[in-house]
Amino acid sequence: MNSRDFEGYRNNVPRIKWPNDARLAVSIVVNIEEGAELSIGNGDELNEQIYEVVDQVIGVRDLCMESHFEYGPRAGWPRIRDALRARGILATINSCGRALQATPWIAKEAISDGHEVAAHGWRWESHANMTEQEERKVITRTVSIIKQITGKSPVGWHTRSASSVSTRRLLIEHGGFLYDSNAYNDDLPYLVKTTEGAHVVLPYAFDTNDMRFFNNGGFVFGNDFANYCIDAFNRLYKEGLFAPRMLSIGLHTRIIGKPARIDGLEKLLDYILEHKGIWLSTRADIAKHWRAALGLPVWQPKPCPDNFILENSLDFENES
Repeated sequence: MNSRDFEGYRNNVPRIKWPNDARLAVSIVVNIEEGAELSIGNGDELNEQIYEVVDQVIGVRDLCMESHFEYGPRAGWPRIRDALRARGILATINSCGRALQATPWIAKEAISDGHEVAAHGWRWESHANMTEQEERKVITRTVSIIKQITGKSPVGWHTRSASSVSTRRLLIEHGGFLYDSNAYNDDLPYLVKTTEGAHVVLPYAFDTNDMRFFNNGGFVFGNDFANYCIDAFNRLYKEGLFAPRMLSIGLHTRIIGKPARIDGLEKLLDYILEHKGIWLSTRADIAKHWRAALGLPVWQPKPCPDNFILENSLDFENES
């Protein structure tokens, strides 16, 4: 029998209070993936096939796909950045390593604005079928480039869609991760017990997410995104009278950053800010608070073990 958990907290939700007795913690996540999508032009084995439509060019560069992804850093990120800065909102910038390598100014601007830069893998890809050694290499490489660009190692991790059965164990073994978001099974953080101590999981969400503008996901207009997220906010805000709740909102620069969609994000942010008892925070700060509220010691990163990755696998220079 596998170790799936269908029970969760049930009727035993921890009586944890968010800072300033907030009823709801809200986590805005901006995913930086542009430049990390699969692309023959970048030396990958195939091209990404998901953008405004589903299409795949086989065997040669897909200039159309490349151009769609380029929109995010060029035009989408400035709009999202301005929307957050104008309202004093801090977000988690969930970043693929190869994307930041291509667009380092995004990470530097994010750090300058006070945002958290977290890890989103090297390429924008699932880890489900990776070997353990491949995954160790991806983790090491992603942490390295984020630290190189920002001066800080990421403390959070989220894999595109499916992680592997080893991902969380490897993140814990690495020693540098306070939390991961490789789960979609709750509206609250929770702890998993490990030999290294308690590890925080901050579940993410695909429904309150601008990816639903793609692939018949149900969002057409900017207001569709805003209204759906507002409905989620209202419900969790109501429940927050009796127990802590957390809302995750997922954004992508090439998606919500479009002119016809950005007003939907601004409408949502303004609606949230109209309410008292809201804690808009980075995922790292939410994870730290959850640990502290449960009486756990202050988390500190540990040095990555020397044997985390084989020495002959550390040469990244000639790889995409």
